[in-house]
Amino acid sequence: MNKAETEYPVQSGSTFSKGLIIGGLIGAAAALLFAPKPGRELRSDLSEKAVTVGGKTRDVASVVGTKASELAKTVSSKTSDLAKTVADSSSSILSSVKGASAEVADQAVQADKEVMESAAETAKEAKNEISSSTTSSSKSTSGSSY
Repeated sequence: MNKAETEYPVQSGSTFSKGLIIGGLIGAAAALLFAPKPGRELRSDLSEKAVTVGGKTRDVASVVGTKASELAKTVSSKTSDLAKTVADSSSSILSSVKGASAEVADQAVQADKEVMESAAETAKEAKNEISSSTTSSSKSTSGSSY
């Protein structure tokens, strides 16, 4: 958001409609009060205008209520759809992670077995080599006596 949007936030439609209704009432009252009519006629006109404005206000309130209800239903529907999608995705991701984790664990076990076998084989070869070198060095020392 830039500075102007922060300082002067956009007003909602309900604020505009309230201003429109209040402005219309003030304008109608001012027009009637400054019109050159006798008192009885003026009161009659004010009464008619008040009934008209009241009827229009009820109509506008009804339309606003209907639109708000429809909007709330739409938001509720979209929210539940989004929650279901997130739940489905998270369970799918969780199962993928569990599968990958199990696969990595199996590979680690297999690698561990291979390393242990290789170490055991190397140890056996080293033992054999040490045995054979010990045997050959004992033969060479026993064969050359002074």
